[in-house]
Amino acid sequence: MAKYSVHQQPVETLLSWIKSGDIAIPEIQRPFVWNGAKVRDLIDSLYQGYPVGYIITWRNPDVKLKNGELSAGKKVLIDGQQRITALTAAIVGQRVLDKNYKEINIRIAFNPLEEKFDVLNKAYEKSPEWIDNINPIVNDEISISKAIRKYCQDNPYANEDLVEERIENLKRIKTKQVGIIELDASLDIDTVTEIFIRINQKGVVLSNADFVMSKIASDEQHGGNKMRKMVDYFCRLLVDKGFIKHIQDNDTAFTQSDYYKEIKWMATGADDLYVPDYIDMLRVAFTFKFSRGKFSDLVALLSGRNFETRSYEGSIAEASYAKLSEGLSAFVNQTNYQRFVMIIKSTGLISKKLISSQNSLNFAYALYLKLREDGMGEAESQGYVRRWMVMSMFIGRYSGSAESRIDEDIKQINDKGIAAYLIQMEQANLGPGFWDFGIINDLETSSVNNNAYNLYLAAQVNNNAVAFLSKNMKISALIEQRGDVHHIFPKKYLMNNGYPQKAYNQVANFVFTEQATNIKVGMLTPKDYLDKIKAQIEAGTNEISTLDSTTSLQENLINNDIPSIIEEASHLVYEDFLEERRRLMAKKLKGYYESL
Repeated sequence: MAKYSVHQQPVETLLSWIKSGDIAIPEIQRPFVWNGAKVRDLIDSLYQGYPVGYIITWRNPDVKLKNGELSAGKKVLIDGQQRITALTAAIVGQRVLDKNYKEINIRIAFNPLEEKFDVLNKAYEKSPEWIDNINPIVNDEISISKAIRKYCQDNPYANEDLVEERIENLKRIKTKQVGIIELDASLDIDTVTEIFIRINQKGVVLSNADFVMSKIASDEQHGGNKMRKMVDYFCRLLVDKGFIKHIQDNDTAFTQSDYYKEIKWMATGADDLYVPDYIDMLRVAFTFKFSRGKFSDLVALLSGRNFETRSYEGSIAEASYAKLSEGLSAFVNQTNYQRFVMIIKSTGLISKKLISSQNSLNFAYALYLKLREDGMGEAESQGYVRRWMVMSMFIGRYSGSAESRIDEDIKQINDKGIAAYLIQMEQANLGPGFWDFGIINDLETSSVNNNAYNLYLAAQVNNNAVAFLSKNMKISALIEQRGDVHHIFPKKYLMNNGYPQKAYNQVANFVFTEQATNIKVGMLTPKDYLDKIKAQIEAGTNEISTLDSTTSLQENLINNDIPSIIEEASHLVYEDFLEERRRLMAKKLKGYYESL
């Protein structure tokens, strides 16, 4: 069986397919990652008649309808998005989105005398030798004779025959051939991915989430195209509130849909803790509604795959689209979304900086939606979500093979219930060995992106703890305002005594403190600055610290898990100090988890 067919098509045919929807592009509302120079190089290659790589499409399988007829599948674009976007930007003049979701024009200039292309800049704009935008010529907006006449007027010394030949060559860019590889509808995702990787040879990752987006973008029968817009629009509104006006002005059909009503609240919603992208949205909706974790299953289901008969049925596709739609609507629901963010913040994880695993957030949200749909009470479901979120971060549950782990977890929760499965996970991963050894080892690091350290900070926030050597300033306020992370044993003091960076930057040597305190401590040893603070407390001067009694100083050291040897400490006991503080931090983490 032939796995694919290869053929050539002129650029203008390819662009007409895009325009008519014969090829579905899933990522229209997503940022364009190529820079202007890559667009220029693509146009130059077409002009020179060089190959520009292949566009890969995958035909959707023909689906059996209720009346027994077969419905022919559309072509889904799975590789070539950036090239096609570059062509529509340079040739059609379509604006593209930069990484900040701002619409920009990419204008390519052409110098016929030197046969050179470049991204338009002010110098080329002023130079008569450069045609400042190839789009009107290639796109038939002005005639060739008019373009040649104008160029020769602006450049009277130019050879008219040469100019004519080169502008005609420019015009012919639209007739240049692009290779198209069409993959057979009968191929499964794994085979398609393998072909993609072998053709690409650049180590480019093709995610199954991209297949899902391609799939729903190409579907009009079940409203998949509107669903795809909702996903893209919601992700964009998270970071660009003004985009709501663009939707209202340019997509009236979408504004009349239920999807628009469900997402428009995000134009005034403000939160940067959970900022999902399209993969996160699909993952949560899929995990929650289908109790599965592998996107390849979702692609098959949206195609109407009957896993038992191995055929494709319209009724299965219809039911799958309806389910996915329900899952996405639950995801973007304002009450669900804001309550979930509130639950996460109630664990002390108040900043994105403290959460290194987006998939821990994704699974926790899917779990929350599932427990609510199952009718569990709000207080009880919140407790399970909090514990699952923190447990999954403690053990790095989704740091590798995330899809398989998500698939396993949601199926086990379905089979056993959340209560029994959470206990099973705790017994397997958070036993005495974890608290007495595992977490202490995890804290032996100089990386502040370490889950154990971030959860320690969350525990401090959860306890409403006050910053090191401060009377009132909360650690939560310093984390939110990017307060100073202070070395308990000052960095320069340890450096002067021969300690390397890996040693003085241990997380067990870190505390959050006010900037003024940090500066005044300077290079003093812990014993010296604590003696000074005690003397100042007695004198009532409060120069280094805002603490005003020796009792509050002792409480502050205990609450920040500072070992008692600190009061007599020099660099000679630094290693002992770190070891003891890690133990105290681990003890706090255990109490914190048990309190959730």
